[in-house]
Amino acid sequence: MTAPPWGTSVPGNRWDLAPSAAARRTVSVVVAHYEQQDELDRTLAALSRQTRVPDEVVVADDGSRQAPVVPPGVRLVRQDDRGFRAAAARNLGVGATSGEVLVLLDADTAPEPEFVERMVALPEALPEALVVGRRRHADLAGSDPSDPVERVAPPLELPEPDWLRSAYVDSRDLLDADATSHRFVISAVLACSRWWYDEVGGFDEDFRAYGGEDWELAHRSWAAGGLVAHRPDAVAWHDGPDAGARDRDPGSRLAETVGVADRTSATGTTWRGLARGPADLVVTCAPDLEDTELLVTVDSLLAALPRAVVRLGDAHLALVGPDPRVVSSAEPVPATALRHLDVRRGVTGDAAAWAALAAGLDGRTGCRTVADGCAELQDLRLLRRAARWGRADLAPQGGPLETRLRPWTPDVTLAAWFGGWAGA
Repeated sequence: MTAPPWGTSVPGNRWDLAPSAAARRTVSVVVAHYEQQDELDRTLAALSRQTRVPDEVVVADDGSRQAPVVPPGVRLVRQDDRGFRAAAARNLGVGATSGEVLVLLDADTAPEPEFVERMVALPEALPEALVVGRRRHADLAGSDPSDPVERVAPPLELPEPDWLRSAYVDSRDLLDADATSHRFVISAVLACSRWWYDEVGGFDEDFRAYGGEDWELAHRSWAAGGLVAHRPDAVAWHDGPDAGARDRDPGSRLAETVGVADRTSATGTTWRGLARGPADLVVTCAPDLEDTELLVTVDSLLAALPRAVVRLGDAHLALVGPDPRVVSSAEPVPATALRHLDVRRGVTGDAAAWAALAAGLDGRTGCRTVADGCAELQDLRLLRRAARWGRADLAPQGGPLETRLRPWTPDVTLAAWFGGWAGA
């Protein structure tokens, strides 16, 4: 974790509270390319007409058979053709930049004149912000790449995906984002500070097929305490229909879905039953819990929340026995985990009681006590942000969380818990 280089942060995801007069930062645009010279020409021409001209433009070529032609002043970096490696190409392009704010585009996605100016405004004020623009679609085949895209594209417009537009409307342009909102981030129209890109680790280069790397990056950014916003007035035009309207190989779709599921912990994109992928909820049990107290608590919790991960000390690990969901407390809490339950005394409850933990944090409260103080539920995203800025107000303590979880008492023996009697 490194200190933010400038700016400030805001509670929750309230990017609308960003200061309106942030200092200007140097801007680098990275354009990912593969075998699309005409589309690249259009995008680079559009970048030259921006109201906020970027300080540098880098084209990152993903192994085209022939190197693309770029105008003077545009830097070209290339990688070998080893299949679809857009994630690695973007990382390569970012590595060649020197700007403080990054704007990412695809070669076939040409921006309107105000695109860069509008995309960089939030990262200049809030360096943890990940900003997604509006990608519109048009059939630009046969049009002159030098013609202004904002004039050529609208008469040739193709449909935007309804699900994406609805998501932006329903979330007020992601102001009401939650842990599932990484699904609405598109790497073809993306901006963030270079510091934040490095802080979260850039794109995962293990993605070797179309799609998924942007959702994974956005999930990692959110878990690290980042903000996410949509700028509907920052428009770039994609040449051709949305991927959802095009025929795709079912194997490629499956690989994309599995790749995201194995790397994200939020409902909607991760596994529902298989013990694969990172845990959303991580639980740490105090080392002084009695044996029965510990066994009842862990069995109760994992029966209700089978995808949780429980961290235990050595003695408790030996007591519980082998279970892939139970790990040593010496292991760090995974960076992808969104919630942490600190169990200080034993707790029992049925599935409905434990499930209430899922709704126990509102994205604005850092911690809440559970079961008369037996445990504390923590929003790791906000706590990471508060630690980064040294500001406790970014993860405030909330009131006790009302659930049907109960403190463990000695009358709840393991047999009583198994059988469901004696207050279990």
